[in-house]
Amino acid sequence: METILFKLALVLCAIGTAGYLLALLFKKVAPAEVSTWILVIAVVALTINLFLSLHNSAGDVNIGSREFFSFCAWVTVIIYLVFQMKTKTRVLGAFIAPVILLLLVVAAGQEEGKSLVPEGMRNWLTFMHLVLVIAGEALFVLASFAGAMFIIQNGLLKNKKLSRMSRLLPALHDLDRINHLGLLWGFPVLTLGIFAGVVFAGFTWDAGWTKDPKIIWTFAVWVLYGFLLHQRAAIGWKGIRMAVLSCIVFILFLLSYAGVKICFFTLHDFI
Repeated sequence: METILFKLALVLCAIGTAGYLLALLFKKVAPAEVSTWILVIAVVALTINLFLSLHNSAGDVNIGSREFFSFCAWVTVIIYLVFQMKTKTRVLGAFIAPVILLLLVVAAGQEEGKSLVPEGMRNWLTFMHLVLVIAGEALFVLASFAGAMFIIQNGLLKNKKLSRMSRLLPALHDLDRINHLGLLWGFPVLTLGIFAGVVFAGFTWDAGWTKDPKIIWTFAVWVLYGFLLHQRAAIGWKGIRMAVLSCIVFILFLLSYAGVKICFFTLHDFI
């Protein structure tokens, strides 16, 4: 049953992604509206799949590789659907749905039953660390993609290219609001996730874990997002400035992740 539900979610997500991209390509809202409901069905199937996986684990906090990437996809789609219902920015799915599909494709390529977390790290603190960090980063992804769409829409309006594309894209106000909420919610969630990881490391790992490259870069990204949130909330930065900065910080986040993964040894090699 778990396998069937996972495959169903994967297929539905692929169809939904195609619908969003068609909406963007042909500048029609209808395919995006249908794709939203397809994603709703996909997330229901994925939710049941993850629940069954948790139930079958019999209380074990071990996280499998497939479940990890499936959970990443589940968190991302849930956050997107919540934002979509609040702002009606359906075309944002053309940016988010491919990411969700990619995560599910990666999950499908993982060996079923393979453990992700090393044996000595399988506990509730590690579980909460992963869950909260994933949720926080998913919110930052949404904020960054909203920023990218803001830049596109702002460019169309500034150059007076009032085509069907500009009418299809969400209003600048809605995109700026998504960017704000993504930062506002993502920063405290990521902070809690980092705190859970720090508590675990402080009690479990030997001295010197603070010099781990993954931890250093994660802290650097956390500081950058904290700076963006501060400038937005306290100084009043918004609009195109925040959109551009959000995209730059997101690119730095991706480069740091890839760089650490490829170039350095880290205690987080399992992710």
